[in-house]
Amino acid sequence: MAGIYIHIPFCMQRCTYCDFYTEVAPQYIPALIDSMVKEINIRKDYLQNSIINTIYFGGGTPSILNYEQFNTIFGIIYNLFTVADNAEVTFEANPDDLTPEFLTSMHSLPFNRISIGIQSFDDTDLKRINRRHSSQQAINAVRNAKQAGFDNISIDLIYGLPFQTLASWEKQLDMAVSLGIQHISAYGLTYEEGTVLWNQREKGELETVDEIIMNEMYQMLRDKLKQKGFEAYEISNFALPLFRSKHNSSYWKQESYLGIGPSAHSYDLVSRQWNISSIKAYIKAINENSGFFERELLSLNDRYNDFVMVSLRTSEGIDVPHLEKEFGTELAEYCLRNIKTFMDSEQVYYSEGKLRLTPQGIQISNLILIQLMKV
Repeated sequence: MAGIYIHIPFCMQRCTYCDFYTEVAPQYIPALIDSMVKEINIRKDYLQNSIINTIYFGGGTPSILNYEQFNTIFGIIYNLFTVADNAEVTFEANPDDLTPEFLTSMHSLPFNRISIGIQSFDDTDLKRINRRHSSQQAINAVRNAKQAGFDNISIDLIYGLPFQTLASWEKQLDMAVSLGIQHISAYGLTYEEGTVLWNQREKGELETVDEIIMNEMYQMLRDKLKQKGFEAYEISNFALPLFRSKHNSSYWKQESYLGIGPSAHSYDLVSRQWNISSIKAYIKAINENSGFFERELLSLNDRYNDFVMVSLRTSEGIDVPHLEKEFGTELAEYCLRNIKTFMDSEQVYYSEGKLRLTPQGIQISNLILIQLMKV
């Protein structure tokens, strides 16, 4: 099994916290679609005839595209690849794009899952981080998606936003679960250097949320969603039974994937590739059939680090027998030796051959992972 990721690097405006590669340049959409079709043709053999189990349109803002543009990309994918009958096909969207008419057109395409970038149901929060939708538009987006026939809906939320309190975060969660969605991705805010939010913090213009409150917000998130039947299958991802994200899970399971578009990454089990992070340069390189990506061959230690980093964040944890089989006894022993301190302090537990984080361990997961990395 394998996956295809399509990166749509366009936004109508830039959020203050975002450091992803995007551009406010919708005039390049037609040329970019043409170049993506060419890239898919160029790289049709990258996945070596693997069956495609997931297709994911991320961004940026994929919902900036129209029916014809999506259909053009689907046409080439379904022509060149074998897509599983039960493949998960997702697109990310901004709430204000999700009108009934737009969603009806999307439901007529292969899409069967939608991920809505809500981030907050509080209008003050939304204005502060420069989101272009309102809380009511977010609520309407979910309702419109359900009415259009989507029954696999995920939303993104951010906790620890400037000036946010435990009480206001609880209101966000209560609203989210009241909408009858199947999946929630919730991320603690990080201040990335160079973003507007970073600069505002450096100037003392924001009241930040301290680490203790952040941890309490996360625990509230886990507790409330558990009460509503959601499983925490990864540190930041929560799903009702049978609604885990297959695409994200494929990353964590180290399955191969092809990334299409500017700045998109690809993985073929032995190397990683990443495309040029520039719409103009990408289009030019594709049209001239010149180099449009860089490639890194992964060492044994690189692959071990990737495996440990993604596995420990999941509810399944690190499968030690599998680790030893894939990477050798020396690295398996290195992992067990370096994690012993956290096992002794009950931040990690070892059961049935798997290392898993306890609730206390989740709060220091980054520290634990640093100790497990092999350089």
